[in-house]
Amino acid sequence: MSPTLLVIAKQPIPGQSKTRLCPPLTSETAAALYACFLRDTLALARQVPAVRHEIVYLPTAAADYFQALAPDMAQSVQCGADLGARLDHALTAALAAGAVAAVAIGSDSPTLPATYVARAFALLTSHDLVLGPSDDGGYYLIGLRHPQPRLLREVTMSTPTVLRDTLAIAAELGLQVALLPPWYDVDTVAELTRLRAELRSAPPGVAVHTRAFLATLDGPDTPATPG
Repeated sequence: MSPTLLVIAKQPIPGQSKTRLCPPLTSETAAALYACFLRDTLALARQVPAVRHEIVYLPTAAADYFQALAPDMAQSVQCGADLGARLDHALTAALAAGAVAAVAIGSDSPTLPATYVARAFALLTSHDLVLGPSDDGGYYLIGLRHPQPRLLREVTMSTPTVLRDTLAIAAELGLQVALLPPWYDVDTVAELTRLRAELRSAPPGVAVHTRAFLATLDGPDTPATPG
């Protein structure tokens, strides 16, 4: 089976999406903003050639939402008690199904260059593990050729040491590791401000949904909802 690109996603729901942006954003605006992040992430995923695309989503009841959003992509439900377990399950399932390599990305980096994701698949022809470091100490991308549950289940996710801890276990396992250029997730107001600044000078085709939505807001962090 072709290499598989997994997009880890959740249905945008007010009060459950991008809560660290509230305030200054309202819960409805934060959810609408995340919906744009998700659309832009799927658009960049489609730019990665010669791979199978799959959305791995929550909640379980969101099947109809994601089918309508991306009928061209395979879909599955996230399984596991925490993020590490869910990532391990998704990657392991893709590899067990016959993918020669599997890469997982989140849906919080709407301006992530598709070339970085394509580069991850290229690196997996000669490396066991590829990571895309994020500025918060974690990673925006993980790619594997073979299941490696320790990398995901023995690391406490959503901490500033995720990347460091993952690399330490990879060294214990003797894995060949490649690192992509760093990028960033948009979870905080400071990161949203950074995104706005990036989009001011980005080419028109970058993050078109996010760019259009942010243009409806009155100020850099104003809690407004588009009319």
